[in-house]
Amino acid sequence: MALNVALYGQGVRRWSMTERGASAATRGPATYVIGPSRLEWRDDALVFDLDEVAVPLPRRIRGRVRVIPRAMASHVALLDAAGRHRWRPIAPSARVEVALEAPGLSWSGEGYLDSNEGDEPLEANLRRWHWSRAARRDGSSVLYDVEARDGARTALALHFDRDGTASAFEPPPMADLPSSPIWRIARASRSQQCAPRLVRTLEDTPFYARSMVSQVLHGEPVHAVHESLDLDRFAHPLVQAMLPFRMPRRAR
Repeated sequence: MALNVALYGQGVRRWSMTERGASAATRGPATYVIGPSRLEWRDDALVFDLDEVAVPLPRRIRGRVRVIPRAMASHVALLDAAGRHRWRPIAPSARVEVALEAPGLSWSGEGYLDSNEGDEPLEANLRRWHWSRAARRDGSSVLYDVEARDGARTALALHFDRDGTASAFEPPPMADLPSSPIWRIARASRSQQCAPRLVRTLEDTPFYARSMVSQVLHGEPVHAVHESLDLDRFAHPLVQAMLPFRMPRRAR
């Protein structure tokens, strides 16, 4: 089990994802404890009490994050033909409040909460995906493009109203984005009326890139959080050998 925390603020960049053994985790109807950090549904908000250590420089990440859903969604999407991998946008739109002691930062703004689940490791049946989520005036939109190992492709284009209701729309044209600058992860996205544009690379790893992308959806220019995942890269023995340096392992 692990809790991933990533900060990309001006002058402050920290990343942590410590894997812990089963004895370090406890779960209840409304709580989930992983080592020194805790998640809890409290007063209609998901509260993260964080106490993590960043890598590679060991610096503390401590404080509280509150995710306050504007609405909850019941939509579940299948990412492969057999339904072995599923995605659910739990709160397609939310307000996020961040108050950190270490580093000393606080802000609030637009947020989002979703989940992925599966009956097997992702790399067993999937090759790659490109995903993005953008806030819009009347809700949010998600684009999800998945390629399976047998070559089958799944293209999801979903809009979520403020009440969490999902509606599908025709996926806009696909276009390549520049590969990530260090690890050369292939990136692509969709946009109506004009090609999508890379705004900023947030995370560049041997198998995963997180970015900010400019798009046009339903006539509205938006900035989206975008991710590209390469599961062939992830499964490579060299990358697997590198993971403990980025994801240290602790019994508790």
